[in-house]
Amino acid sequence: MMLEKITWQGTLLSVQPRIRLLRSFDQRNHNYLGYALRLQGTIGDDEREFTVGIGKAAQAKHQFRAGDILSGKAQPVADARLEPVEFYKASGLKLIERAADVLPLPPPWFGVPPELPVYRHRGHRRLDARTYEAKCLACIWGGRMPVEMIIDQWNPSQKRYRFETFCYGPKSCSLYKAGPTRKVPGRKGMTWEEEDWVDEDATAHRGEDD
Repeated sequence: MMLEKITWQGTLLSVQPRIRLLRSFDQRNHNYLGYALRLQGTIGDDEREFTVGIGKAAQAKHQFRAGDILSGKAQPVADARLEPVEFYKASGLKLIERAADVLPLPPPWFGVPPELPVYRHRGHRRLDARTYEAKCLACIWGGRMPVEMIIDQWNPSQKRYRFETFCYGPKSCSLYKAGPTRKVPGRKGMTWEEEDWVDEDATAHRGEDD
């Protein structure tokens, strides 16, 4: 059934990568869906903070950044376990007012986020969830990913879901806090722990300030 789209308008609080993470014990794969917009404004008849997912082509066209005022239409996500946003399939996007060119000194980092291949190339480190909520919600290098975990690779229908937060930013960021290691459940009660070396390996090609 096709859901009716809801009209929205608001001020952009952040633009971050919209990425889904698939885990199967010690293996992980990323699905780069587009970008997640966090706005303060009106969605339908409600005035509140809300999130909208857009595709990479829409972001490439409009170059959205925090502080912009924009409007559009979107529909509620079909499965909240698989999306970092509340609404998606955005259409009728319109930039009403561009944010000022003067940006505060980082961290956090504002401005137009890079293209998705840049995130893929940079690699990420785990980010403490409370640190993300308190300090990194507006940063272009932060991300909150829906995680789909295949518990038994011989029975892929056996799955669990959760959310994890990550940082793609410079390793020297003064706000960064890794938080506890992530543990991934497996078949027959086994557990794999994603230790620090995984993050170090994923970002080894970058310098401290890159």
